Formats: sequence, C-alpha cells, structure tokens
Amino acid sequence: MIKKAIAVMTSGGDSPGMNAAARAVVRTALYEGVKVYGINNGYQGMLDDDIEELTSRSVSDLIQRGGTFLGTARCPEFKTPEGRRKGYENLVKRGIEGLVIIGGDGSLTGGSLLSKETGLPIVGLPGTIDNDVWGMDYTIGCDTAANTIVDAINKLRDTASAHRRIMLVEVMGRNSGWLAMMSGIAGGAEFVLVPEVKFNIDTMCEEIKEMYDAGKRYSIIVVAEGAGSAIEIGKAVEEKTGIDTRVSVLGHIQRGGSPTVEDRMKASMLGEKAALAIISGASDVVFGFNEGKVVAVNLFEAVNNTKTLNPELVRLARVLA
Repeated sequence: MIKKAIAVMTSGGDSPGMNAAARAVVRTALYEGVKVYGINNGYQGMLDDDIEELTSRSVSDLIQRGGTFLGTARCPEFKTPEGRRKGYENLVKRGIEGLVIIGGDGSLTGGSLLSKETGLPIVGLPGTIDNDVWGMDYTIGCDTAANTIVDAINKLRDTASAHRRIMLVEVMGRNSGWLAMMSGIAGGAEFVLVPEVKFNIDTMCEEIKEMYDAGKRYSIIVVAEGAGSAIEIGKAVEEKTGIDTRVSVLGHIQRGGSPTVEDRMKASMLGEKAALAIISGASDVVFGFNEGKVVAVNLFEAVNNTKTLNPELVRLARVLA
C-alpha cells in the first residue's frame, strides 16, 4: 500500500553526507506527493515528540554541509521496549506510516527492534564514517573522513621529515580498521595498526630501526583507536627505537567538513532509493553500495552480522610500506 506520510531521522555519530541523504529523502517524497516529517535529535527526539513536517525549503542549502541538520543524540530509554513503544505512538498520532533511519550499526539495530515489535516499516541508510555495516563496501561519510585523515597525514609528513621523527596518527575505528587501512595506504604510511590484525611492537620497531639505518628520514604509523592508544604505543616505540617520536590524535575532526563529491552523490542516490522503497511499502531493508552498484540488504542480517576487513587491503599495506 502506498504511504501517505513518512519520516526521516539521523542517529548515532554524525557523518558527512547525512544531510545530502536526508535532503534526497525529503525531496523525493514530496515529488511523489507524500508528506514527510523530520525527527530531531534521533531516537531521543522520537520519544520527546520533537517531530516537524518538512518542506523542500527545509532542506535547502544543505547538500554541501557536514553534520546533520536534524541533529543526533544518545537515548538510553529507546533501548527498552517501553521506550520504543512510546516513540512509535508519537509517530502514529501524526499518521506516519514508515521511517527512514540514517545511521550506523547501533542506530539500525534500534530500527530493527522497532520494526519487529510494532510492525512499523523501516528502511535504513548506512551513515557512519567507519564503513562497518555488513553487506556493503560503502557507508555515507567514509570517503570524506578518509580524505580528512589523508590530508592530516600529508601535513604531518612534512614536519616528520624535517625532524627525522616517527609520527603516529590515531584515527577513529573502535571495532573496524577500514578508515585506518584506507587512509594509511593512500597516505603512504609505513605501518597501519588495526583491531582486526595482531601486531608485534618489537618486530615493528626493529624494522623501523633498519629503515633508518638505511637512510630513511621519517616513518608514519597510522593507528586505529581499537588497536590501542597511539600515545602509549608511541611511548613504547620511542623507548625501543631511540628515535624521536610524536603522536597526533585526530579525534572528532574526522567527522566534520563538507562532504566529498562521492559522499554527496552516493548519499543522494541512496536517499532517493530509500524514499521510494518506504513509500511503496518496502520494509526491513538497508540500501548501500557494493562494487559500485546500489544493493538492498536485509535489515536484520545487516545488524546481526559483522563486517570483516578486506585481507587484500592488509596485504597491500605491507607490500607498499
């Protein structure tokens, strides 16, 4: 049955391109003659009834902006069945018949529970810089974040070379090393440390000393936060090599900034797909990209399977170091 009103929300950590995706959902729905509501501040806004009808003008001047105009927030109450029921009732009273959720694994998990318990049609879009949603090789924001890290590596290389230092760069990725691996390879790092692959710090330090003895001027080590603290690893590296070592923790700068062309385009394409799907009655699906094509992944499979790091990237990082 064709829906008459849908809603869109962003949840979890913000990522560049979320605005582009939400904009596409809104304008596609309006083009199809469907009312569309925006839920402010994620699941917390759903429970607080912070919901407003959106127009085409509501999403003007957004495609180039990072962050999310709808806002996002943590919501422990939504983790309870009672909390989810409360949020559902706030949607129903407005006649909202379907929901598009833009967020990462945790946000999509919340959506899958809401769908199971209430029957509300849910369509998800993968919005996370970690690129860790199962069943796809791209998530909204990952390209911009990787480019931000590479830009930082380029700048840090200059000072590392000037002082013949070892430079450690800590990037986001508590459970996934995709950001570290991609930016490390693209940034020409000598070593990339990720949570998926064990590393031996003594072996690494011996290799660094051999490279310096052979005339190398500097070394770049990219560390995913899930692989360990770059500050602690940096202390150990300096002690074991005797080489001046510095650490740069990039932090939340990775989440911000104007989205790249890739993130704008893919987010827009996914937003249109999500809106058309939810309007036409689809549910429990996440749209993403895999090998350059839009794919539809079962929502419950997406949140109950763990995405693994491509071993070819791990191999390439070592070959090109």
